[in-house]
Amino acid sequence: MTHLRKLMLEELQRRNYSEATIRGYLRAVSAFAKHFGKSPDKLGPEELRQYQVYLLREKRLTPRGVEARMSALRFLYVKTLKRYEMREHLPFPKVPRKLPVVMSQEEVAKVIDSARNLLQRTILMALYSTGARRAELAQLKVADVDSQRMVIHIRHGKGGHDRDVPLSEKLLEALRQYWRWMKPKTWLFPGLVKGGRVDRPMHDKVVWWSVQQAVQRADLQKRITPHTFRHSFATHLLEGGADLKTIQVMLGHSKIEDTAIYLHLSRRHLQAVVNPLDQLPVSGQSELKRPPLGVQGRNHREKKG
Repeated sequence: MTHLRKLMLEELQRRNYSEATIRGYLRAVSAFAKHFGKSPDKLGPEELRQYQVYLLREKRLTPRGVEARMSALRFLYVKTLKRYEMREHLPFPKVPRKLPVVMSQEEVAKVIDSARNLLQRTILMALYSTGARRAELAQLKVADVDSQRMVIHIRHGKGGHDRDVPLSEKLLEALRQYWRWMKPKTWLFPGLVKGGRVDRPMHDKVVWWSVQQAVQRADLQKRITPHTFRHSFATHLLEGGADLKTIQVMLGHSKIEDTAIYLHLSRRHLQAVVNPLDQLPVSGQSELKRPPLGVQGRNHREKKG
């Protein structure tokens, strides 16, 4: 490990960044250094400009993907190297705001039923039932499942915050069946090394592949990731009558604006609004004459000429 990498790692750890973020930041900085064949502390504004153009034009990363790389480089230069003037040379590309993909409840059930084994099925059920991020799910401990209070404790979520989410009866039943088979000790989903179980949490990529394999077997034509379960969980809560504030707490959002996006996805809320066209006293279509096909196009060409 180089001195700079060690310095950045320590800076990330003392700020209590998640393991997933630490891995992503270090990987992004390593790719930047490898691209130029130099240590990042020997590179400056011009290399940063060239690299951002390279990511957008040649690597064809999405604006959000480039934003993630720039966040890592900002941390390196501003927080680790204290080169505050570099901030203005690390702009974030404008990210278009898109609505997330959401599954219907029937699609969620189909994916869960397509799990290859008991581990995958339990992971999928836990993702949907808790709305947890994949890294949060991978870090769950056996002691975090509180069957007396019927809650699951999610610790050290995004921003280092803890929260409780309800434990459903169906998930509790699934977890008990899973526990009788796996018999986990400390970590609810223990990791594996060379085919043997070890007393440490599984890698969050196991969650990713569990979803991908089940989706492939379910033959769904949507791009579904572990985060899709989180979006579906929140949307279905809203459709079921939960209020935005409650959903915000359950998701661990710091701002209500981040939760409000699910209003755009909730069929119950969209269909509850009366469309203004339906309130207009317009006449029926049957009272209008039908012009011959092609007349409109011919009239447009004559006026243009």
